[in-house]
Amino acid sequence: MKKSKAALVILIVLLLTLGIGYMDIWGYDGNGAGNASDIKLGLDLAGGVSITYQVVGDENPSETDMADTIYKLQQRVESYSTEAQVYQEGSNRITIEIPGVTDAEYILSQLGRPGSLYFISQTDSAGNQNYQSQYVMNEDGSSGEKTVLTKTIDELIADGSVIITGTDVAVARAASIQNQMQNQEYVVELNFTPEGSAKFAEATARAVANGYETIGIYYDGEFISTPQVKQVIDEGQCTISGSTYNPFTYEEVSELATQIRIGGLSLELEELHSKVVGAQLGVDAIETSLKAGAIGLAIVAAFMIIVYFIPGLASAIALCFYVALIVLLLIGFNDVLTLTLPGIAGIILSIGMAVDANVVVFARIREELGKGESVESAINTGYAKALSAIIDGNVTTLIAAIVLLILGPSNVKGFAQTLALGIVVSMFTALFVTKWLMQALYALGLKNVAFYGKGREKKSIDFLSKKAIFIVISVVVILAGFVFMGMNKASGKGALNYSLDFVGGTATTVDFNQSYTLQELTDTVVPKVEQITGSSVQVQTVQNSNEVIFKTSTLESATRSALESMFVNDFGVTQQSIQTETISSTISDEMKRDTIIAVVVAILCMLVYIRVRFKDIRFGFSSVFALVHDVLVVLAFYAAARVSVSNTFVACMLTIVGYSINATIVIFDRVRENMANAGKADIVEVVNKSVTQTLSRSIFTSLTTFVMVALLYFLGVSSIKDFALPLMVGIGCGCYSSVCLAGAFWIILSKKFPAKKKA
Repeated sequence: MKKSKAALVILIVLLLTLGIGYMDIWGYDGNGAGNASDIKLGLDLAGGVSITYQVVGDENPSETDMADTIYKLQQRVESYSTEAQVYQEGSNRITIEIPGVTDAEYILSQLGRPGSLYFISQTDSAGNQNYQSQYVMNEDGSSGEKTVLTKTIDELIADGSVIITGTDVAVARAASIQNQMQNQEYVVELNFTPEGSAKFAEATARAVANGYETIGIYYDGEFISTPQVKQVIDEGQCTISGSTYNPFTYEEVSELATQIRIGGLSLELEELHSKVVGAQLGVDAIETSLKAGAIGLAIVAAFMIIVYFIPGLASAIALCFYVALIVLLLIGFNDVLTLTLPGIAGIILSIGMAVDANVVVFARIREELGKGESVESAINTGYAKALSAIIDGNVTTLIAAIVLLILGPSNVKGFAQTLALGIVVSMFTALFVTKWLMQALYALGLKNVAFYGKGREKKSIDFLSKKAIFIVISVVVILAGFVFMGMNKASGKGALNYSLDFVGGTATTVDFNQSYTLQELTDTVVPKVEQITGSSVQVQTVQNSNEVIFKTSTLESATRSALESMFVNDFGVTQQSIQTETISSTISDEMKRDTIIAVVVAILCMLVYIRVRFKDIRFGFSSVFALVHDVLVVLAFYAAARVSVSNTFVACMLTIVGYSINATIVIFDRVRENMANAGKADIVEVVNKSVTQTLSRSIFTSLTTFVMVALLYFLGVSSIKDFALPLMVGIGCGCYSSVCLAGAFWIILSKKFPAKKKA
């Protein structure tokens, strides 16, 4: 590379980093349009709309109907945000919380009245019209044709004109088909339940016999569609299409399918009240996270330069480019991506993996320089030899992220989105940007080997001779965790310290005589609430009012009375301004089930990938054993330290899984390489050598990632501390398992299940 070209490469990267950073902060026009403030934040970071519905006509609906309604409603509101929450309040109320939205009326108009959907035949058994078209005056003064009922819904139900209700619809989705003219046409596809299929077949047969009548779809007090029946539908599925001269647009079929889905809930709901709520973690959570990220990035950059000299400088510049680009992409994808605390975890993990890729490469370069190669040759060879480890480590984690994104529930999608995005960008910066910068710096005259560091042949450390000790230590720690769980459960405290996200609790809404900021509430009110209730507290302010919602664990009547007395005596509120309701968990059984399924599928997919890449399934099982070990050790820490198990628990565990598998794959990649060159060498010697060669990588990567998380812990608010502390334990445990256990597991499996000799 010529000096002029090298200077141009460095200049372009620096200008791109500064330019993207400028847009991140000040926006593309310099006035804040399209900057980081446009990133859609979750309820925990920014708040949103809270809507409470009440079941119509039934004060004590069954638990099954409520659970089914909540689950389907959760699927519906995920179209607004993957981080939306739906939970039960009291015996017959359901609350929806949608982050990043400040217009409750818009959401209400979109949702309508859930569970109020009817399919109505055009005529009754006597041939009388059940609905008809008439001209009406619109609010803007214009007139238009509208289909209206000629009877009440109760009368239609009584005379059998209501064919099916929304609960008879199993699936409603927007689709695209080829019509008879071979043109693309947008339609709504409907699949009915077995009972609904039988009713619909009978109704369509009657409609055809009466001269191809229509069937009106009536939702929330008005007709949303009156399609004509063109044939008897007896297979339990059909499509709704527009007319020849007025075909549906995709937006129209999407809206119609949405209305049918929301109208097909088990219970009919009506709005009780709606409000805009503040962030659960508050503005401080964002500010401290940004501060921790900036300080951590500076420390990591300084560390890389001090340890790796010129390669470290290149990686520091590339890392700044990576962070700026990630923020820009978060802004660009704000329509489909909501950033929450778990999402921040995904970004932290991807930063750790970006550093890891550079460390793997730099270690290889130093090894080549130690063999006497020139700097230019060492750079190229180092990247070539490190490529497989970087690809395998990142792809296995990316597979897990994609599976979680597809199969996981809403509470893990934000984590999966940011992790997948971060992995792709980190691979690009590590494999290309850092390399270009190193080659450019070399071309500008920085060619002395001293600027890059020369590796020395290290004497292998005999880790495997201590494998029995390492395994015993791990077993003792894991068993201790289960003992703590048993002791906690026996004492009535619960095996783990589950937050209300998992077990539900009590929501106390207080209308104060003055407005409080979240920080003021945290400093003055929350400690008193925690002292009385003996539980952690989630606080939400209500926009344009003095109302504050305190969510705690389930409170007995005596504790509720004590809490109310405290508000009355210490803050001068009236008894009437305090409302208390029991709320369900925000993480439903279905979400727990979906998470477990997604994690199992992700592990199986990783096993398949490792089997294909390493041609030895024992590497895959050893990797899985190591990550299961890390998860169980962190679980033991949760039990012993009584750290709150909240919605960030899942993200914490998934972060540890991704971190563990990546660390282990790097070591196994070196084992695979050394095995190919070992000839008849003892496999124990090969593993010890491989672990020793990658030891600095294991320590340095763990250290840099640990620093990022530790800063979140020391600078963050209490909720962030509950997330960062076990993650720090997981990072340390991941380093331990990859160095001390992964190779041992592989050796044990290799001796227990030796590979078949080739003929």
